[in-house]
Amino acid sequence: MKKIGVLFGMENTFPGALVDKINAMDLEGITAEFVHLGGVTMAEPSGYSVIVDRISHDMPFYRAFLKNATLTGTQVINNPFWWSADDKFFNYALATKLGVAVPKTVLLPHKCYPPQINARSLRNLQYPLDWDAIFHYVGFPAFLKPHDGGGWRDVFHVHNPHEFFHAYDQTRDLCMTLQAAVNFQEYFRCYVVGQSEVRIMPYDPRRPHEHRYVLDPPAYDKKLLARVEKDAFTLCKALGYDLNTVEFAVEDGIPYAIDFMNPAPDADLHSVGKDSFDWIVNAVANLAVKKAQSSDKVAPQMNWAGFLSSAPAPAKKAAPKKAAQKTPAKKAAKKTPSAPKKKAPKPKPS
Repeated sequence: MKKIGVLFGMENTFPGALVDKINAMDLEGITAEFVHLGGVTMAEPSGYSVIVDRISHDMPFYRAFLKNATLTGTQVINNPFWWSADDKFFNYALATKLGVAVPKTVLLPHKCYPPQINARSLRNLQYPLDWDAIFHYVGFPAFLKPHDGGGWRDVFHVHNPHEFFHAYDQTRDLCMTLQAAVNFQEYFRCYVVGQSEVRIMPYDPRRPHEHRYVLDPPAYDKKLLARVEKDAFTLCKALGYDLNTVEFAVEDGIPYAIDFMNPAPDADLHSVGKDSFDWIVNAVANLAVKKAQSSDKVAPQMNWAGFLSSAPAPAKKAAPKKAAQKTPAKKAAKKTPSAPKKKAPKPKPS
């Protein structure tokens, strides 16, 4: 029996609906349940073929458990190794390399540092910072937000240097980014599942959290929606996420990727609405089942490079080495037959 586990926190509607959906499929040899665990023995299998992770980013114990589970053959949605290594500033830089539009963004040093950090630890850091150059590059209005945060925590909308420094003084020891604001006419939050399915959901971040999904949207330009879908797939494939939401703010017809590191995105019935909720439950259930059915064919990757979507790249470098080794081998093969001929006369004295 192959088990699909759901690991979750405070959310109520999605985990239960996902388990019920998978079990309602009545597939032979596959069952779903909430994950149950206590002390975790190193290098021991978790007992699950697939785990859908909704909470490990908030609980280190769960993250460590999932890494161990991955090592021993469990497929985790999303991969805990890549998720642990990821951050939003890297994502912005990656998107730029991929040709996806992103607002101008600058990574900033911490306002305050951990207690063990002192002046001697900062000798590589420019001081004072060239704030004028930073403000000139990004422009105002802008958003000051954590480089690896989520849930709109510690996000500040600033309109000038005075507001920026007032906000920056409140960021404690968080590493922050300053990103140009987009004067958007449309805004989309896209659910991407399995790097192959996308649901574009109109969204308004200016509304209260529980009302941000626009349930009665207007008609949108088809070319705009096609580009949003294409960019959403491009980002999730590059990041290696099987479950993610990608947010786009559209200004003058250009969709700017604002936030696309959401590997445990909001899937609550009361916020996304019934239609989107049903779509998400069905899509994730199908993905989890597909992974469970293929689990016997998937060998666990036991190195960091194996978890990266760019892992195949080194193979291109290895190819020439193999070709180079073949040439000497052929030459050696030609020399080998001649060697015995020279030694052949030795038996005559006997």
